[in-house]
Amino acid sequence: MLKPTTIINAIVALVFIFLSADDTSGQADPQNYLFNSGQTVQPFFAGWSHNTDGSFEMHFGYLNRNYVEPIHVPIGSNNRFDSGDLDQGQPTFFYPRVNRSVFSVTVPENFGETEIIWSLVINGETYRAVGWLQAEWEIEPNPRARLYSTNNSQAANQAPTLTVDGIDTVTLPATLTLTASVSDDGLPEPRERNFGPGVVLPTFEPEGPTLPINVPQIQSTNRLRPTRVNADRVTVTWTQWRGAAGVSLQSQDESPPDQAAVTVSFQQPGDYLFRIEASDGVESTTKDISITVR
Repeated sequence: MLKPTTIINAIVALVFIFLSADDTSGQADPQNYLFNSGQTVQPFFAGWSHNTDGSFEMHFGYLNRNYVEPIHVPIGSNNRFDSGDLDQGQPTFFYPRVNRSVFSVTVPENFGETEIIWSLVINGETYRAVGWLQAEWEIEPNPRARLYSTNNSQAANQAPTLTVDGIDTVTLPATLTLTASVSDDGLPEPRERNFGPGVVLPTFEPEGPTLPINVPQIQSTNRLRPTRVNADRVTVTWTQWRGAAGVSLQSQDESPPDQAAVTVSFQQPGDYLFRIEASDGVESTTKDISITVR
């Protein structure tokens, strides 16, 4: 027969185990936190594609691990390519979260098994994207064209024309309007979405999907992204490419149909670069404008 002290000790031990288990299950796993700020940027190689002259395009993107904070890393020892010029056209301004195929670097036809490395140093830690011509990483230079491959208008489609009115130099406090004028041939023709007869699109249950426990939720509509404006059936995207954080790009809703205007507000002096892309869904035209804020 067990002694009373032995039984008491066993009960105390079981209570401790149960309390510990409950306490552990009530704590959030640090690996599941979504961080607003203070995190790093991981560059990555997004594949390569052929050019008509025999050269190759090496495509790169990045993951800014923050959900809110953009990061600025100037060209230099902390933002460089390890072969050739340090500056290969990479961004210095990094939007939050995943940004795929942001830019590309052209390499010669005889590139062979050479590697191209993009390095970022953030908070004293080095992160690299390594690219080479591995066969499995070949991608289509324009995957959206496949959607219109059976459309007769695809062969005749021309890229939109794009002109941008800009200002070279402004002085703080600085707010200015930048206007992109576009024109397009109206091609490709819009694709009709045909889900087939009798197809019922899926819907959520009335209560909707459940969110994970102990994970802070960020409203995706409030996350900083490039600014997109529709003009003459063309999507115009305004992207801050270089320069310090704190720039606000707000689209203007009352622009003429063939224009995409944004209001730009600066908080810090410095040199800024903005990239503007006009796309008809398949073909695109890109312009860069530089602004010095004093």
